[in-house]
Amino acid sequence: MHPIQLFQKFFYKLFLPALCLSGIKVFAQQHSKLVNEPVDISGDFRDFSNTLFFADSLASFNPETGSGQLKWKRNEAFSAHNFNNSMISYKRSFSNEFPAIEYAQDPVLPFSVEFTSARTIRVRANTSMQKTVSENSLMLVKEPVQDKSWKYSKINGGHLYTGAYGSVTIFENPWKIEIRDKTGKLLTQTRSKADGKSSYTPNLPFSFVRRASDYSRSIAAVFSMSPDEKIFGCGESFTKLDKNGQKIVLWTHDPNGVETQTMYKPIPFYLSSRGYGMFMHTSSPITCDFGATYGESNAMQIGDENLDLFVFLGEPKDILGAYTDLTGKPEMPPLWSFGLWMSRITYFSEQDGRNVADKLRKNRIPSDVIHFDTGWFETDWRCDYKFSPSRFRDPAGMIGDLKKQGFHTSLWQLPYFVPKNDLFPEIVEKGLAVKNANGTLPYEDAVLDFSNPNTIKWYEDKIGGLLKLGVSAIKVDFGEAAPLSGVYASGRTGFYEHNLYPLRYNKIVSELTKKLTGDRIIWARSTWAGSQRYPIHWGGDAETTDKGMQAQLRGGLSLGLSGFTFWSHDIGGFTMKTPEDLYRRWLPMGVLASHTRTHGQAPKEPWEYGEDFQIYFRKAVELKYKLMPYIYAQSKIASEKGLPMLRALFVEFPNDPGSWLVDNQYMFGSDILVAPFFETAKSRSVYLPNGTWIDYQTKKVYEGGWHDIESGELEVIMLVREGAVLAQVKVAQSTGEIDWKNMELVSFAGKSDNATVKICLPADNLVKEVLLVKKGNKLVISKDPFERKINWILK
Repeated sequence: MHPIQLFQKFFYKLFLPALCLSGIKVFAQQHSKLVNEPVDISGDFRDFSNTLFFADSLASFNPETGSGQLKWKRNEAFSAHNFNNSMISYKRSFSNEFPAIEYAQDPVLPFSVEFTSARTIRVRANTSMQKTVSENSLMLVKEPVQDKSWKYSKINGGHLYTGAYGSVTIFENPWKIEIRDKTGKLLTQTRSKADGKSSYTPNLPFSFVRRASDYSRSIAAVFSMSPDEKIFGCGESFTKLDKNGQKIVLWTHDPNGVETQTMYKPIPFYLSSRGYGMFMHTSSPITCDFGATYGESNAMQIGDENLDLFVFLGEPKDILGAYTDLTGKPEMPPLWSFGLWMSRITYFSEQDGRNVADKLRKNRIPSDVIHFDTGWFETDWRCDYKFSPSRFRDPAGMIGDLKKQGFHTSLWQLPYFVPKNDLFPEIVEKGLAVKNANGTLPYEDAVLDFSNPNTIKWYEDKIGGLLKLGVSAIKVDFGEAAPLSGVYASGRTGFYEHNLYPLRYNKIVSELTKKLTGDRIIWARSTWAGSQRYPIHWGGDAETTDKGMQAQLRGGLSLGLSGFTFWSHDIGGFTMKTPEDLYRRWLPMGVLASHTRTHGQAPKEPWEYGEDFQIYFRKAVELKYKLMPYIYAQSKIASEKGLPMLRALFVEFPNDPGSWLVDNQYMFGSDILVAPFFETAKSRSVYLPNGTWIDYQTKKVYEGGWHDIESGELEVIMLVREGAVLAQVKVAQSTGEIDWKNMELVSFAGKSDNATVKICLPADNLVKEVLLVKKGNKLVISKDPFERKINWILK
């Protein structure tokens, strides 16, 4: 017997059963040095001890169902050497199992292509013959149904499906999928081993890996990238907006700031400037290598044993709409949430909250929310869901009095419990926390297991008591540290539950708040795919620096390109007292967002910076309240279409090449372009898409292209595109006091003969369109769906 065969015989007969019986299951990527270190699985595809299988050819295919069998050829990684240089390469390998007759050298496994809408293609592939347990996905709003509009044609060597917006070709040998738009332009295609022949650099093709450590598998969906292709999305990423050339690990993580590559809100979705997008339907860790390792390859290395990939066709708005049709669109948050949230870390007493509310009203600064952060418990940060009896004499009375002043109350909490917390023994004894394989806690803290129905009920009782007391919103903080080593009530480990944790967390609080208050609202930090159904999310603990401000905007734009309509951030940054100059520049960016909150290290209150700053602060916040009809209507439209309120320029202008290059400006809704100041200056360079633009503050007119534009009274560039009409109201001290029956229509129509303005009254949440036509030199209303119930003032 050959020595290798002898080794195989004894290894598989003696040692492997012992490992299996011991219950050891160690993913190679779980060898983390730090607790909750992001899991990057890409190294498993380069590990010499693992076996790789490259997608090779179709063994069978049924065109009617789109399903068949895909053959995978066995390969292995090895170290190649030349001229004192080493690199990892791949070569054909052969079965190392014993008895060899029992195991496939080159497995043939299930594969399918389906169509779930006129724009949506679903590609699935298995890496083993084991049947997966069918269960409802938390990420999807419903199980997709088959779309019958796609037409099939048999072609030489393959199969062609043609739809209204593009086509999919499946080649049999070698196996390949080509995706084209409706004009026939190639958008992307799977990459095989043969596609790398022109390169001396070995690169990974469409494949899966079987780990030597435990025989678990992960799949790499590898597609081509084109010259000048740009990639956007993947969640609230704080790096450059275009992800081409970046390697991104999708693993929920507390980055302790906004200037690193890790994310509070990773989302397994991206869109391309080529006219397609992709959603990786899994909760496992993912490493997206967008041309970082090899320029022509988009390698989505997915921890899941099976591939479930949705591909969307169209322009950015089409893609975001199709993606959110699948994973859900947000319900409109309440009107009051669009006002100013006044906060710091932290108000420690009832008197603190009352004093801030009184000063806001006394100084005529519009505001709708007073937020109590970590200090409303007896011990700061020790969450026990009880107001400190020594500092909050009458919480219900305080909440009621604030409500009379036009304020809603928001409270902070978290799902982690330190051993000194009075609730800790109860949580452990009742089995409400995530456990280890041995039944103990993975961490010193108890982390609530939101896959456990008993935990959900216990948690709802705690949160529900606060909502019944009159609290309007719960801050759903943290949620990024679900233990990787944990065993969850769902029956799964942290490998699949870690990324789902924020989605479960968001869902529980959002649905309970909706049930008890009627409002769909939370204030959350962490997310996964589907969390956009549960607004609102904010950008985490930004550094109090110019770079922190820039990164915060990039994160918001990136999250918006990942299916999220509503987003906010801590104005001025979180980590330390905000310098006044930075506060002045950051404030307009915070006001010109769907939701506006001042929060972070004290002080945040404008009067703490002096009279001049308080006047400036008031004017900035008044701008938002004045624009509330525009903001509310645009938010309603965006929520129905799955679009972000804070959107990258190319979302509105996909045919303008320059718009794809800009990540330091944004569109606020469809009509207002905003260019913040990220450093002290009187002017900045601004890119304007093709057309005419009018400065909201100075009324100066600009044509498309690059301009150096001076700031107005507020330190921001704010331009309205020609043809727009902005609806405005008289400034009120809270959204509850806004007079919706008297509305200004401010025209930026320019030379246009007609214009429209969309209005959505909070009373019915229906968007209606008012039509204006030019009569002489003025616009007059020609169609009023409100039938004169609103007094229009044309300007």
